Amino acid sequence: MNATVEQLAPVEQQATAGWVVAALYQFKEVQDPADLQQRLLDLVKTINLCGTLIVAGEGINGTVAGDRVAIDSLYQFLLNEGFASMEYKESHSSDKPFRKMKIKLKEEIVTLGVEVKPRDLVGHYLAPKEWNDLIARDDVILIDTRNDYEYKAGTFKGAIDPKTETFREFPEYVKKELEQHKDKKIAMFCTGGIRCEKSTSLLLQEGFTEVYHLKGGILKYLEETPADESLWEGECFVFDGRTAVTHGVEEGVNVKCHACGWPLTPEESALPSYEHGVSCVYCIDKTTEKQKAGFRMRQSQIAAAKRKRL
Repeated sequence: MNATVEQLAPVEQQATAGWVVAALYQFKEVQDPADLQQRLLDLVKTINLCGTLIVAGEGINGTVAGDRVAIDSLYQFLLNEGFASMEYKESHSSDKPFRKMKIKLKEEIVTLGVEVKPRDLVGHYLAPKEWNDLIARDDVILIDTRNDYEYKAGTFKGAIDPKTETFREFPEYVKKELEQHKDKKIAMFCTGGIRCEKSTSLLLQEGFTEVYHLKGGILKYLEETPADESLWEGECFVFDGRTAVTHGVEEGVNVKCHACGWPLTPEESALPSYEHGVSCVYCIDKTTEKQKAGFRMRQSQIAAAKRKRL
């Protein structure tokens, strides 16, 4: 099961100032994921929404953006479907953060590749203030469960980078690097909390005893924690047009290299190696001139499409 359906009609430019961005997930048994996918598709054809929702037998996950009416309509629809305990966060974007609306049908709402039971076996949730107290301790192993390019944009002080390119690689990291630390306190975090639902379940399943994770993820932490009390360093990578956010869930200054996907600081995007949509310091030597020419063609087509919409 792995199908994607896109909204056929293009999402119009917001009439109001800015976009409401909603990140949500819930692990909940879905009897007929394909039916839920279709009914979501029917809904999003009638409202001003863009982004991605993933539907699976284990629940729903996604980030979407739209006007207030659209976001509220989706939220109410999901409540009516029994998703009454969603982890749900809102922020804002000045520009349209996604090109289309996609409804994906998958085996997992976040792909770990190992069977775990996040509804039944999960680590201790910690609110931001409790989180600060825990990770300041010397006897805690702090692990960033996100991917390498996300870690690069920012992370918590003292956090370990597992150097994974996908979440599927995390179980192997646990086996190789954490097996000998089952008696330690393990604290884990991710963008919105969903990956840690599975990573903490995995560790408990493997015999770890003291496993903690940040409830609501980095986004909730940045929303609730004043900058002068924060242990966060840098910006939080997000999977939309904003690239990254910072305290108060405000848009950050990082930009994304659309050739390789890595976040770039203003200093990195000012380097000669950076060409919008074509290359950056991290990928300029990893693609051929023929590939770069193709990227330039793609960028010119994107720019032409944008001008046409104006």
